[in-house]
Amino acid sequence: MILNRLTQLSSETHNHHVAVTRRAFATLSVGGVLGVALLPSVRANGNGQGDGLKPHQMPAAFLSIAADGTTTILCNRLDMGQGVETSLAMICCEELDGDWSRVRTGFGNQSPAFVDPVAGMHLTGGSNAVKNSFSQYRELGARTRAMLLAAAAQAWKVPVSSLTAANGVVSGGGRRAGYGELFAAAMQHPVPPEVTLKDPARFTLLGKPTGLKAAAAKSSGRQAYGMDVQLPGMLTAVVLRPPVFGGKPLKVDDTAARQVPGVKAVLRVPLDRGEGVAVIASGYWAAQQGRNALQVEWDTATVDKVDSGRLLEQFRTLAASPGKPAPQPHLRADLTPLAKAPRKLVAELVFPYLNHAQMEPLACTVDLRADRCTIHTASQMPGIDAAAAARLTGLPAEKVDIVVQMGGGGFGRRGAPTAEYVREATAVAVALAKKGQAAPVKVVWSREDDMRAGWYRPFTLHRAEIGFDDDGRILAWDHRIVSQSIGSGTPFEAYVVKDGVDALSTEGMREPYRVPMQLSVHHPQLNVPVLWWRSVGSTHTAYAMETLIDEVAVATKQDPVAYRLKLMDGHPKASRHRAALQLAVDKSGYGRRTLPAGHAWGVAVHESFDSVVAYVVEARMEGKGAERRLVLVRVTAGVHCNFCVNPRTVEAQVQGSVMMALATTMPGHAITLKDGVVEQGNFHQYTVPRMPDAPRMDVHIVPSQDPPTGMGEPALPPLAPALANAVARLTGERQRSLPFHFA
Repeated sequence: MILNRLTQLSSETHNHHVAVTRRAFATLSVGGVLGVALLPSVRANGNGQGDGLKPHQMPAAFLSIAADGTTTILCNRLDMGQGVETSLAMICCEELDGDWSRVRTGFGNQSPAFVDPVAGMHLTGGSNAVKNSFSQYRELGARTRAMLLAAAAQAWKVPVSSLTAANGVVSGGGRRAGYGELFAAAMQHPVPPEVTLKDPARFTLLGKPTGLKAAAAKSSGRQAYGMDVQLPGMLTAVVLRPPVFGGKPLKVDDTAARQVPGVKAVLRVPLDRGEGVAVIASGYWAAQQGRNALQVEWDTATVDKVDSGRLLEQFRTLAASPGKPAPQPHLRADLTPLAKAPRKLVAELVFPYLNHAQMEPLACTVDLRADRCTIHTASQMPGIDAAAAARLTGLPAEKVDIVVQMGGGGFGRRGAPTAEYVREATAVAVALAKKGQAAPVKVVWSREDDMRAGWYRPFTLHRAEIGFDDDGRILAWDHRIVSQSIGSGTPFEAYVVKDGVDALSTEGMREPYRVPMQLSVHHPQLNVPVLWWRSVGSTHTAYAMETLIDEVAVATKQDPVAYRLKLMDGHPKASRHRAALQLAVDKSGYGRRTLPAGHAWGVAVHESFDSVVAYVVEARMEGKGAERRLVLVRVTAGVHCNFCVNPRTVEAQVQGSVMMALATTMPGHAITLKDGVVEQGNFHQYTVPRMPDAPRMDVHIVPSQDPPTGMGEPALPPLAPALANAVARLTGERQRSLPFHFA
C-alpha cells in the first residue's frame, strides 16, 4: 500500500553484525498539525539508554519483565485479526531467548518509539508490520538479552562470556537467575548500539506454527475490542449523518429525541464530510432511540449525487479514449501491431464500490479533560489520529494520548488519512464540554452507519484491447483504467500520484508477464469517499490480468499454467511467481488428478506487497438456468512470502482472504447508490459468505531464508480470477464484472 511508495526496505542478512544507522524520517501534516514525530538520537547515560539510538530501537519502550518472569512485549501496530501482536512478539522472544509460555502482548501508542521503523510514521498498512519490523524486533530482543547478561555478570563478578541465556534464564559458573530477577538492573545498563543476531539455523521459535497469544481470549469471548471500552461516568453517542455525502442539517427538530429516557444532549457536530447531529445518552440503546426520534431536514442541494445507474455509462465514455499514461517499468508499448494482429480480444471489466464490512463497526471513546485528552480506539495511524485530535481540542500534541485497542477487523477502514472517525468522536466530546456536560463519551457506529456513510473501494472499469497470434504471442495491449484516485487529496498524494496517475490504481498491472502494454488511466472526481480496501489496486488489477491472460491461453489452445510460465520468461522478478505457481500446481494435483464430472480447474497468480500467492481452485456448478449456483470446492495455495515467521498466521491470512475474495464474486456483494444515497445497510443487502460456502483450503509455503514480506493482503487478489477461470471452463462464459452473474 502506501509504505511501498514511501520507502524501500533495505535487505539485511540474518546472522551478521548489525550496525545501527540514522534514518531520515518523513513528516506528515494533518490540518497543520504534525502527525509524525521526528525521532531524536539518545545518548547513553547509564540508565538503559543507548548512544545514537532512536526511540524505536530502545528495549525499555517495548519490553518489561516482571519478577516472576512474565514478559510483556508491546506491538507497534494495530492488530485487527492479522496476528501481528503474536508474530512481532515471537521475533523479539527468539533473540531474547525468552520463555515463550510466559510472554504476554500489548499495544504501543502514538509515542515516537512505536513508529514504523522504515517509514518513520505510525502506520499499520500495506502488509508491512512483519516486513518492516523484523530486524527491529530481533534487535530489541538481542539488546535486552545482552543487557540481562551484563547485569548478571556485574552482580556475579564474572565475565559476560562465561554466561549463557536460554528459556528466560541466565546461567553460568554454577549460578542461575530468571530474567525477572535481573530485569530492573539490566535496564540500568547502556543499550548496546550493535548486536549479533542468531543464525536462522538456531531458531527455536521462528518458523514454527504458533498459536496467537489472543486466541484463548478471542475464542472464549473475553477479548476486549474498541467497542468494549468502558470508563467511569462514560456516555454513549450516535450520530445522524446526512443521507448524501457532504450534506448538512437545514432544520433539526429534537423535541422527541430529548424526551427519550437517558438522552443527555442533542448537538450539531462537524463531520469529516458535512455536518451531523449527535445524540448523547447514558447508553447505546437510549442514544439509538433518541436518534430515531429526530426530525431533520437535510440540505444536499450543493453536493453531487452519484447514481450507479449513470456511473457505468460515464466510465465507459471515459474509457473510449486514452487517459493519462502510466509509467512503463519494463516493455515499452507500440500499438501499431494491434490493428494488424491476426487475433484480437476486446474486454470491458467492471468492479463495484465495496464496503470494508469489518465485523466490529467503528467505535471511539474520548476522555477530554481540561489539560489532557485520552482516546481509546483501534487505530491504524495513532500519530495522525492524535494530531487531528490535538487540533480540534486546542491541546498541545503531547497532551493527547491514543490507547490502541484490539481491532475486530479493519481491511483499511481504520486507516482513513483524514482521521475521520477519531475527529468525529473528538468533535462530539468538544461539543459536549462546551455545553458544560464534559464526560468521557464513546461514539458508536452501527453496521448501517458504516455501510451507508463509510469509505469504499472505488468503482472501477478496465477496458482492454489485446492483439495476439495463433501461438499466443501478445503483439500489443492497449489497457485503460477508469477509477477514482485514492491518494489524491490526502497527505500521501505526493508519494503515490505522479503526473496525474495514482499508482494505487495501477499496482499489479502487467507483472510478472513480459507483454507490450500501453497503460493509461482516468481519475474522475466523484462525491463518494474512497479508501484503500484490502490489497488496494490489486483487488481489480489481478482480476483483469489473470482472466485476460487465461482467455488468451484458452483461445490459443494452450495449458493455462504452461502459458503463464512461458510469458514469465525473461522477467527479472518472475522466479518467485514460478515457485509459488509450481507449488500450488504440484500440491493440487493439477494435470495429474482427474476431476469428477462437472468440476473444473481455475488458476491465477499475483504479487502484491512483495509477496506472491498462486491458487489452483476446483469448482462446480449446481442447479439450472437462473438458479445456477457456483460452488468453490477446493483451494490450493502456493505462497512465497520469503522467510515465514509463523506458518499458522500465514495459513489464517490465506483462509480469511479466500473467504473475503469469494464474497466479491457472490451476487449482491456490491455497494450501489441512488441519487447520492447508498442503498445497502446491512448484511441482508450486502452478501457475504457463510460457513457452508467455505471450501477445503490447503496452504503451502515456499521455503526461503530471505527477509520476510507481508501477508495481510496478498492472498486476496488471485482468488476471484482463479474462480472466474474455472467458471469459464464450466459454462463457457467469461465473467466480465464482479460480482458474478449467471444468465
